[in-house]
Amino acid sequence: MDLYEYQAKHLFGKHGVPVIAGEVCTTPELARQAARKIGTAVVVKAQVKAGGRGKAGGVKLATDPDDAFAKAEAILGLDIKGHIVRRVLVTEASDIAEEYYVSFLLDRANRTFLAMASFEGGMDIEEVAATKPEALARIQVDALEGVSAAKAAEIAAAANFPVEVRDQIELVLQQLWQVLVQEDATLVEVNPLVRTPDGRIVALDGKVSLDDNANYRHASHADFLDRDETDAIELRAKELDLNYVKLSGEVGIIGNGAGLVMSTLDVVAYAGEEFGGVRPANFLDIGGGASAQVMANGLDIVLNDPEVKAVLVNVFGGITSCDAVADGIVQAIAMLAERGEPVTKPIVARIDGNNAVEGRRILAESGLSIVEMADTMDSAARRVAELASQAK
Repeated sequence: MDLYEYQAKHLFGKHGVPVIAGEVCTTPELARQAARKIGTAVVVKAQVKAGGRGKAGGVKLATDPDDAFAKAEAILGLDIKGHIVRRVLVTEASDIAEEYYVSFLLDRANRTFLAMASFEGGMDIEEVAATKPEALARIQVDALEGVSAAKAAEIAAAANFPVEVRDQIELVLQQLWQVLVQEDATLVEVNPLVRTPDGRIVALDGKVSLDDNANYRHASHADFLDRDETDAIELRAKELDLNYVKLSGEVGIIGNGAGLVMSTLDVVAYAGEEFGGVRPANFLDIGGGASAQVMANGLDIVLNDPEVKAVLVNVFGGITSCDAVADGIVQAIAMLAERGEPVTKPIVARIDGNNAVEGRRILAESGLSIVEMADTMDSAARRVAELASQAK
């Protein structure tokens, strides 16, 4: 989960990183009130999960409360790289002597963490890396050793940070590492990390990406979820602990195991070419040991997507028993009928593996005319694409 700047700064402050306080505002009037409280010139910053806000007109200096109102009015509703601005952060304007860049990220390719730092911040770091690679230090960080005082000094020296503020930057590096580790983040970035005219080091901006797999360790991270920007179906799936991703097709997909689900997406997309370009509507992995209730929850989620015209359940039973999958299908359909939402969309089921014979028997004897069975993944994909095309 990527965080907004104000959320990232909240975590920074929690771990001691020096930041400038501000107020999040959803209307121009609230921005005016925030500027009045601050009492000096302010910066009005669009809160979107995208870079290049300044170039897109999403960061503006305001000299007084009325100017803050006008600047917020201009920014709110702005489209920045496909993200609509719904809130702005109003902070005290800062005098800047120099701008730096620092970050920690998970380096999956090398199975380690990577520190990146540069004395040239405040601009796209990709541009610095491409045009002046010597200005960007890259230092590997061992996950077990972390960022000690010695490692922080190594990073600061490699980035050629000024000696007179290097001790402050080294401390900030250690604090940012604590944000990464203690909050289970995969990325922590500050651009710019600024030096003020009086020699203080401050994180003027912030970017944090949290590892969703660690959410169970951080109940407070649920507060960071942006419900305005998240698809309603994905929100409900998250509440049910389902691995669900919304796509833009017509065939609902349910499978057990990420590899099988990914293969199913490909096979359905290929089969759909024969029927006018029918495509998968979602990714939904119910997991290797899914119960009947999990299966029922998954089918409930997929069937309530208005774009779905037909559903493919593709399960290979290993830990998951095929009779539990079949029970889940029957239970889900009954549950929806009891809620006054009878299922009318066709379902194609291909179940094989552990207890497949019993699973097929349950479906065959269920009397559910909307459920068809297929022997292979290819035949199931072709049939569900055909059914979806007929309902378009």
